[in-house]
Amino acid sequence: MINSKRVIALIPARAGSKGLPGKNTRELAGKPLIAWPILAALESNYIDDVVVTTDGEGIAEIAKQYGAKVPWLRPENLADDTAKRIDVIQHAIGNLSKFDILVYLEPTSPLTEASDIDKALELLLQNQSAQSIVGVSESGCAHPEYSLKNIDGLIRPYTINSFSDLKINRQEIDESFFFDGSLYISYVGALEEYGEFYHDFTMPYRAPKWKSFEIDDLDDFKIVESIIKNKEIFKGN
Repeated sequence: MINSKRVIALIPARAGSKGLPGKNTRELAGKPLIAWPILAALESNYIDDVVVTTDGEGIAEIAKQYGAKVPWLRPENLADDTAKRIDVIQHAIGNLSKFDILVYLEPTSPLTEASDIDKALELLLQNQSAQSIVGVSESGCAHPEYSLKNIDGLIRPYTINSFSDLKINRQEIDESFFFDGSLYISYVGALEEYGEFYHDFTMPYRAPKWKSFEIDDLDDFKIVESIIKNKEIFKGN
Protein backbone atom coordinates (compact mmCIF):
# COMPACT_ATOMS: atom_id res chain seq x y z
CA MET A 1 0.00 0.00 0.00
CA ILE A 2 1.16 3.51 -0.80
CA ASN A 3 -0.60 6.69 0.36
CA SER A 4 -3.52 4.51 1.54
CA LYS A 5 -3.91 3.09 -1.96
CA ARG A 6 -4.00 -0.69 -2.39
CA VAL A 7 -1.58 -1.99 -5.00
CA ILE A 8 -1.73 -5.31 -6.84
CA ALA A 9 0.93 -6.75 -9.14
CA LEU A 10 -0.46 -8.72 -12.09
CA ILE A 11 1.93 -11.01 -13.97
CA PRO A 12 0.73 -12.53 -17.28
CA ALA A 13 2.19 -15.87 -18.38
CA ARG A 14 0.70 -17.84 -21.26
CA ALA A 15 1.60 -21.49 -21.65
CA GLY A 16 2.08 -21.11 -25.40
CA SER A 17 5.09 -19.25 -26.80
CA LYS A 18 6.06 -19.36 -30.46
CA GLY A 19 9.35 -17.45 -30.24
CA LEU A 20 10.74 -19.59 -27.42
CA PRO A 21 8.61 -22.63 -26.49
CA GLY A 22 8.21 -23.14 -22.75
CA LYS A 23 9.66 -19.69 -22.16
CA ASN A 24 7.91 -18.88 -18.89
CA THR A 25 9.09 -22.02 -17.13
CA ARG A 26 12.55 -22.12 -18.69
CA GLU A 27 15.33 -21.72 -16.12
CA LEU A 28 17.07 -18.35 -16.25
CA ALA A 29 20.19 -17.99 -14.05
CA GLY A 30 18.91 -20.60 -11.61
CA LYS A 31 15.21 -19.68 -11.50
CA PRO A 32 12.25 -20.17 -13.85
CA LEU A 33 11.57 -17.05 -15.92
CA ILE A 34 8.16 -16.60 -14.26
CA ALA A 35 9.87 -16.39 -10.84
CA TRP A 36 11.76 -13.18 -11.61
CA PRO A 37 8.81 -10.73 -11.71
CA ILE A 38 7.13 -12.57 -8.81
CA LEU A 39 10.15 -12.11 -6.56
CA ALA A 40 10.59 -8.48 -7.60
CA ALA A 41 6.95 -7.77 -6.74
CA LEU A 42 7.16 -9.60 -3.41
CA GLU A 43 10.21 -7.53 -2.45
CA SER A 44 8.40 -4.25 -3.17
CA ASN A 45 7.56 -2.08 -0.18
CA TYR A 46 4.19 -1.12 -1.63
CA ILE A 47 2.62 -4.11 -3.38
CA ASP A 48 -0.13 -5.80 -1.37
CA ASP A 49 -0.78 -8.88 -3.52
CA VAL A 50 1.02 -10.65 -6.36
CA VAL A 51 -1.26 -12.44 -8.83
CA VAL A 52 -0.30 -14.52 -11.86
CA THR A 53 -2.79 -14.89 -14.71
CA THR A 54 -2.05 -17.98 -16.79
CA ASP A 55 -3.71 -20.78 -18.73
CA GLY A 56 -0.99 -23.28 -17.83
CA GLU A 57 -1.26 -25.53 -14.80
CA GLY A 58 2.51 -26.05 -14.74
CA ILE A 59 3.11 -22.30 -14.72
CA ALA A 60 0.49 -21.91 -11.98
CA GLU A 61 2.22 -24.45 -9.75
CA ILE A 62 5.62 -22.81 -10.16
CA ALA A 63 4.10 -19.37 -9.51
CA LYS A 64 2.57 -20.61 -6.26
CA GLN A 65 5.88 -22.15 -5.19
CA TYR A 66 7.51 -18.73 -5.51
CA GLY A 67 4.81 -16.99 -3.49
CA ALA A 68 2.31 -15.67 -6.03
CA LYS A 69 -1.43 -16.21 -5.96
CA VAL A 70 -3.12 -17.94 -8.92
CA PRO A 71 -6.85 -17.63 -8.15
CA TRP A 72 -7.98 -18.91 -11.56
CA LEU A 73 -6.75 -20.34 -14.85
CA ARG A 74 -7.21 -17.96 -17.74
CA PRO A 75 -10.05 -18.89 -20.14
CA GLU A 76 -9.19 -20.11 -23.65
CA ASN A 77 -10.32 -16.91 -25.38
CA LEU A 78 -7.69 -14.98 -23.39
CA ALA A 79 -4.91 -17.53 -23.81
CA ASP A 80 -3.99 -17.42 -27.50
CA ASP A 81 -1.49 -15.06 -29.13
CA THR A 82 -4.27 -12.78 -30.41
CA ALA A 83 -5.59 -11.98 -26.93
CA LYS A 84 -5.32 -8.28 -26.10
CA ARG A 85 -3.51 -7.18 -22.97
CA ILE A 86 -6.36 -4.97 -21.81
CA ASP A 87 -8.82 -7.88 -22.04
CA VAL A 88 -6.55 -9.99 -19.82
CA ILE A 89 -6.27 -7.08 -17.37
CA GLN A 90 -10.02 -6.41 -17.32
CA HIS A 91 -10.67 -10.11 -16.70
CA ALA A 92 -8.30 -9.95 -13.72
CA ILE A 93 -9.83 -6.74 -12.37
CA GLY A 94 -13.26 -8.34 -12.51
CA ASN A 95 -12.07 -11.35 -10.53
CA LEU A 96 -10.07 -9.57 -7.83
CA SER A 97 -11.16 -7.68 -4.73
CA LYS A 98 -11.10 -3.90 -4.98
CA PHE A 99 -7.72 -2.20 -5.39
CA ASP A 100 -6.51 1.21 -6.57
CA ILE A 101 -3.29 0.70 -8.55
CA LEU A 102 -2.22 -2.07 -10.91
CA VAL A 103 1.44 -2.96 -11.46
CA TYR A 104 1.76 -5.06 -14.62
CA LEU A 105 5.01 -7.01 -14.88
CA GLU A 106 5.81 -9.21 -17.86
CA PRO A 107 8.14 -12.21 -17.36
CA THR A 108 9.87 -11.22 -20.60
CA SER A 109 11.45 -8.29 -18.68
CA PRO A 110 13.15 -10.16 -15.81
CA LEU A 111 15.68 -7.40 -15.11
CA THR A 112 13.07 -5.19 -13.44
CA GLU A 113 13.75 -4.99 -9.70
CA ALA A 114 11.71 -4.10 -6.63
CA SER A 115 13.53 -0.77 -6.46
CA ASP A 116 12.27 0.08 -9.96
CA ILE A 117 8.71 -0.73 -8.97
CA ASP A 118 8.88 1.35 -5.79
CA LYS A 119 10.53 4.36 -7.47
CA ALA A 120 7.95 4.29 -10.27
CA LEU A 121 5.07 4.14 -7.78
CA GLU A 122 6.52 7.04 -5.82
CA LEU A 123 6.91 9.13 -8.98
CA LEU A 124 3.34 8.39 -10.03
CA LEU A 125 1.94 9.42 -6.66
CA GLN A 126 4.02 12.61 -6.65
CA ASN A 127 2.58 13.79 -9.98
CA GLN A 128 -1.00 14.96 -9.49
CA SER A 129 -1.63 15.08 -13.25
CA ALA A 130 -0.37 11.59 -14.12
CA GLN A 131 -2.59 8.51 -14.26
CA SER A 132 0.01 5.93 -15.30
CA ILE A 133 3.75 5.38 -15.61
CA VAL A 134 5.61 3.06 -17.98
CA GLY A 135 9.21 1.95 -18.45
CA VAL A 136 11.19 3.64 -21.21
CA SER A 137 14.82 3.59 -22.33
CA GLU A 138 16.86 5.94 -24.49
CA SER A 139 16.86 4.98 -28.17
CA GLY A 140 20.58 5.55 -28.65
CA CYS A 141 21.77 4.24 -32.02
CA ALA A 142 18.14 3.32 -32.83
CA HIS A 143 17.14 7.00 -32.74
CA PRO A 144 14.55 7.85 -35.45
CA GLU A 145 17.08 10.30 -36.94
CA TYR A 146 19.16 7.30 -38.00
CA SER A 147 16.31 5.15 -39.29
CA LEU A 148 16.39 4.04 -42.92
CA LYS A 149 14.03 2.69 -45.56
CA ASN A 150 14.72 0.68 -48.70
CA ILE A 151 13.51 2.16 -51.98
CA ASP A 152 14.28 0.15 -55.11
CA GLY A 153 17.27 -1.46 -53.43
CA LEU A 154 18.80 1.81 -52.20
CA ILE A 155 18.71 3.23 -48.68
CA ARG A 156 16.95 6.51 -47.95
CA PRO A 157 16.45 8.45 -44.67
CA TYR A 158 13.25 7.43 -42.93
CA THR A 159 12.26 10.71 -41.29
CA ILE A 160 14.09 13.36 -43.34
CA ASN A 161 14.26 14.21 -47.03
CA SER A 162 17.98 13.89 -47.71
CA PHE A 163 21.16 12.51 -46.18
CA SER A 164 22.53 16.06 -46.39
CA ASP A 165 20.07 16.96 -43.60
CA LEU A 166 21.26 14.13 -41.36
CA LYS A 167 22.61 15.17 -37.96
CA ILE A 168 25.57 12.89 -37.40
CA ASN A 169 26.48 13.99 -33.87
CA ARG A 170 24.15 12.73 -31.16
CA GLN A 171 24.60 16.01 -29.29
CA GLU A 172 22.68 17.75 -32.09
CA ILE A 173 19.49 15.73 -31.76
CA ASP A 174 16.75 15.64 -29.14
CA GLU A 175 16.58 12.65 -26.83
CA SER A 176 14.38 9.83 -28.05
CA PHE A 177 12.95 6.95 -26.05
CA PHE A 178 11.17 3.65 -26.64
CA PHE A 179 8.79 1.59 -24.52
CA ASP A 180 11.05 -1.06 -23.03
CA GLY A 181 8.41 -3.25 -21.36
CA SER A 182 10.16 -3.15 -18.00
CA LEU A 183 7.04 -2.11 -16.09
CA TYR A 184 3.54 -0.73 -16.53
CA ILE A 185 1.68 0.95 -13.65
CA SER A 186 -1.73 2.60 -13.68
CA TYR A 187 -4.60 3.70 -11.52
CA VAL A 188 -7.40 1.22 -12.11
CA GLY A 189 -9.86 3.97 -13.06
CA ALA A 190 -7.52 5.18 -15.82
CA LEU A 191 -7.17 1.66 -17.23
CA GLU A 192 -10.94 1.36 -17.38
CA GLU A 193 -11.27 4.79 -19.01
CA TYR A 194 -8.45 4.64 -21.56
CA GLY A 195 -8.11 0.89 -22.10
CA GLU A 196 -4.30 1.14 -22.05
CA PHE A 197 -1.29 2.32 -20.07
CA TYR A 198 -0.34 4.83 -22.79
CA HIS A 199 -2.30 8.07 -23.05
CA ASP A 200 -1.92 11.82 -22.51
CA PHE A 201 -1.49 11.34 -18.76
CA THR A 202 1.33 8.79 -18.84
CA MET A 203 4.70 9.41 -17.20
CA PRO A 204 8.00 7.81 -18.23
CA TYR A 205 10.03 5.69 -15.85
CA ARG A 206 13.51 5.86 -17.32
CA ALA A 207 15.38 2.58 -16.97
CA PRO A 208 19.08 2.10 -17.74
CA LYS A 209 19.94 0.46 -21.05
CA TRP A 210 20.94 -2.86 -19.46
CA LYS A 211 17.46 -3.27 -17.97
CA SER A 212 15.69 -2.66 -21.27
CA PHE A 213 16.26 -6.11 -22.80
CA GLU A 214 13.14 -8.22 -23.38
CA ILE A 215 13.12 -11.96 -23.97
CA ASP A 216 11.40 -12.99 -27.18
CA ASP A 217 13.76 -15.67 -28.46
CA LEU A 218 16.81 -17.72 -27.48
CA ASP A 219 19.25 -14.95 -28.38
CA ASP A 220 17.50 -12.57 -26.00
CA PHE A 221 17.43 -15.27 -23.32
CA LYS A 222 21.19 -15.77 -23.45
CA ILE A 223 21.87 -12.02 -23.45
CA VAL A 224 19.70 -11.43 -20.39
CA GLU A 225 21.21 -14.43 -18.62
CA SER A 226 24.67 -12.96 -19.18
CA ILE A 227 23.53 -9.59 -17.82
CA ILE A 228 22.14 -11.23 -14.68
CA LYS A 229 25.38 -13.09 -14.07
CA ASN A 230 27.29 -9.80 -14.41
CA LYS A 231 24.71 -7.54 -12.80
CA GLU A 232 27.09 -5.96 -10.31
CA ILE A 233 29.30 -4.74 -13.15
CA PHE A 234 26.33 -3.05 -14.83
CA LYS A 235 25.14 -1.52 -11.56
CA GLY A 236 28.63 -0.21 -10.93
CA ASN A 237 28.58 1.63 -14.24
